[in-house]
Amino acid sequence: MGLPNEDEVKGKVEHAVGHVKETVGVATDNDRLADEGRADQLEGDVQDGLGHARRKVGEVIEDIGDSIKR
Repeated sequence: MGLPNEDEVKGKVEHAVGHVKETVGVATDNDRLADEGRADQLEGDVQDGLGHARRKVGEVIEDIGDSIKR
């Protein structure tokens, strides 16, 4: 497994920020903030997933290149 790329890192950060927003929103009975936090978590998950897919595609391309060189 390679190092996480920029999309994966940003996605994980967005998810964490969303979790904090949701927690604060629930604790303060602020439905808008809690909903915004849930949305941020989903957005972060999508961005992380996209980054993961990009990294995997890159690894496959590198493996193909390596096998061609042999």
